[in-house]
Amino acid sequence: MNTSAAPSILLVGLGRMGGALLGGWREKGYDRVLAVDPVLPPSPAPEVPVVAGAEALPGDFHPDAVVFAVKPQQADAVLPQYRRFAGSALFVSIMAGRTIGGLVRQLGEVAAVVRAMPNTPAAIGQGVTVACAGGRVSARQRALAESLLSATGAFAWVEDEALLDVVTAVSGGGPAYVFLLAELLERAAAAQGIEPGLARLMARQTVIGSGALLAASEEDAAALRRAVTSPKGTTERALAVLMEEHAWPEEIMEAVVAAMTRSRELAG
Repeated sequence: MNTSAAPSILLVGLGRMGGALLGGWREKGYDRVLAVDPVLPPSPAPEVPVVAGAEALPGDFHPDAVVFAVKPQQADAVLPQYRRFAGSALFVSIMAGRTIGGLVRQLGEVAAVVRAMPNTPAAIGQGVTVACAGGRVSARQRALAESLLSATGAFAWVEDEALLDVVTAVSGGGPAYVFLLAELLERAAAAQGIEPGLARLMARQTVIGSGALLAASEEDAAALRRAVTSPKGTTERALAVLMEEHAWPEEIMEAVVAAMTRSRELAG
């Protein structure tokens, strides 16, 4: 690894998550970044060079970390192009489902691999990323991975890689579940006669404000829910519907299990 303060980073993939990571690194002052994306999209940071493929990388480029932010279905075609960095660079993957063992098979037995799962609030620095380190990751590389992945919000390690399937299902996909709630609240308000613009404002601000309250409170979510629920009131009546048998408690569990199953399928 280079001894300068800012690590040398190769970012493979400039989609939403790749762009979010890049933005976080730039805020931390990590200015030694080179990106690879076959469609050559505009870089979120104009000073960051973007090349179309691994073959276009400068011959003297030796990254401290190679971060894969491509779709898991692209892994088999993309990863072997970066085997030449195994043994010197840290590989960080944010591809859903792709296991450390599978990544090592693509990158070489000496590859030091960290598998991570971020989520889309990373785009505004409010994400959460959970990661697991492979056996060849050194303490120094582990610290580098944590520095890179914490640039977009909260960060935690797990030692059991199997738990990353749960992380993928809960926090990785979780923003979509929250957005669905906002969508359904808006639709319900409009269906009961609320003007569409006001229906959207009510639904969005309810979700935004509730999240902010949760973040500011030391109470857990169940306690905050009970605080809103007056005995024999309107919210109690609504929750009786949402929490009845085969409603939210069971369906959320089923949804998480379904996402976990798909994450394991993506391992190939």
